[in-house]
Amino acid sequence: MTSNADNLKPLLWEPKNLVRAIEAAGVALWSWNVDSDALAMDDHAYDLWGIPRGSEVNFEDLSAHIHPADRDRVRAAFTATRAILGAYEIDFRIITGDELKWISARGQGDDAGMVQRLMFGIFIDVTGRKQAEEGRELLAGEMSHRVKNLLAIASGLTAITSRSTSTTTDMARELTLRLTALGRAHDLVRPVPGQTMAASALLGDLLTVLLAPYDDLGAFSGRIRVSVPRMSVGESTTTILALIVHELATNSLKYGALSVDMGSLDISCSAHDAAVTIVWTETGGPKVTPPTGARGYGSKLVERSVTGHLRGSIDYNWAKDGVVITLKVNPDRLTA
Repeated sequence: MTSNADNLKPLLWEPKNLVRAIEAAGVALWSWNVDSDALAMDDHAYDLWGIPRGSEVNFEDLSAHIHPADRDRVRAAFTATRAILGAYEIDFRIITGDELKWISARGQGDDAGMVQRLMFGIFIDVTGRKQAEEGRELLAGEMSHRVKNLLAIASGLTAITSRSTSTTTDMARELTLRLTALGRAHDLVRPVPGQTMAASALLGDLLTVLLAPYDDLGAFSGRIRVSVPRMSVGESTTTILALIVHELATNSLKYGALSVDMGSLDISCSAHDAAVTIVWTETGGPKVTPPTGARGYGSKLVERSVTGHLRGSIDYNWAKDGVVITLKVNPDRLTA
């Protein structure tokens, strides 16, 4: 007497069922004639590459879809497979229409593994994994950059505090107040869910709190002056603006008006239908010279934040008396 499990065993090994397993895994099959350069692929591979099913293809046909920056590398890798012992794998980008995909090609190298001059392998769409890796790399880069900036801020704030106090006790108290203000800014730009009905902040409050630690006498009465109309900023835009202000203030603390005792910073704002315009004006600092060479990570991050999330623009006027930065924000994005 046989059990149901015994009766099902032959089904596990039926070729059509194994093919179903391959399809479920998203694996595309290919074989390659190393002499004629002809390729045979299953339907999934044709779809993956954006090529009509059943078309006669060779490696050069596929190369037309490979990203230009990866094309020579992939050609060299496939040519080298004849000399590779054992399994190989290469990841590269392809372009199908307007879509960019990451493909992983895997196979078995070495002439000894061929069958009648044919080599065999698979294609796998690894776009999701590559995007996740790029996201982690960007996050790691941003975190590294922020740590460096925090160290620069701590150093700058310590120097500012030492100039404005006469005893170690006063210096410790003032430095603690400034660091506490940074903490308040963090709370402002990272609201705890449930604290308020609407996750938003006032633009003037946001700028004042973020810039208070950089001012010897406080944002309202010292050398940093904030004058903006009353308007709300949404949660996600609050975070973006905080990042931008953080970058600009750090640069000013390192090289601009906030790096010297007599420097001052004025921030004004005007709101029109086309854009919300924020003007950052520095005066009294070191003589300004336009930057040369490649832009730093912070500058790229600011520009990407402005043009991307805020759907606006940022303009730098490198006047000798002090830089003037004009930031334009799409009004619809301000409350996002």
